[in-house]
Amino acid sequence: MLDILYRDDFLVAINKPSGLLVHRSNIDRHETRFAVQLLRDQIGQRVYPMHRLDKGTSGLLLFALDADSARRVAAQFVRGEVQKRYLAVVRGWPAETGVIDHPLSRRFDDYGRKLGAERPAMALPAVTGYRRIDCFELPEAVDRYPTSRYALLSLSPRTGRQHQLRRHMKHIAHPIIGDATWGKGIHNRFFQQRFDCQRLLLAATQIDLLHPRDGSPLSIAAAPDESFAGVIGALGLAAETSAATDATASCVAATASGAGITGAPLKHMVGSGSECRS
Repeated sequence: MLDILYRDDFLVAINKPSGLLVHRSNIDRHETRFAVQLLRDQIGQRVYPMHRLDKGTSGLLLFALDADSARRVAAQFVRGEVQKRYLAVVRGWPAETGVIDHPLSRRFDDYGRKLGAERPAMALPAVTGYRRIDCFELPEAVDRYPTSRYALLSLSPRTGRQHQLRRHMKHIAHPIIGDATWGKGIHNRFFQQRFDCQRLLLAATQIDLLHPRDGSPLSIAAAPDESFAGVIGALGLAAETSAATDATASCVAATASGAGITGAPLKHMVGSGSECRS
């Protein structure tokens, strides 16, 4: 059964697990389970997906329950009026806040087929805001440095390009952990071995829009699922992971302890522009 976060006569939102496709795609031709069909069968009526989440991304996924509501919500997306928020664990320590303004071209068609040179796509404006919630350092040489640094971020896409968050984080050299396409394999494997993390550490946690019936503000939130929360819990992060709300960030230094780690606060961050430092 899918976890239903919100439902009325016009909209329904679920907490999609990592590993579930939204709909049928050439990305995985052998897959037989899709969020659209599962939700339709669960509630007994047709559903209209309002946006997409990559297969590896977990979290809030919104559907309309009738064609008119779908049209009204889709128009809000086109006008850039829908606000979405995500949580991600990334390699390195980004600045406390930032905006990534980097155009992106479409890499795959609607069925997951890679676009070749014969079908080049024009790069379109793409903007992502980010805020660092917590950062931590492991005393292990995962890559070429004697220690390994990671951060928990809140991501706010201001446009909706294909794989935007994953590609933007790679662009600023802070790829999302678990990203097999735009991430860094050595760090992905480290998280697999140390934390049994078999997924992309990206979760949709909040959406804000106007209700299609009467235009009233609607905000829906989703706590990270167990597979995501388990990893950040093992890392000793105590930030507001349920909805990625604003808070003072902290640094955490962690030391190895058997299969997991234990951590202790290193330094609390105060003031604009502060950075994590060991």
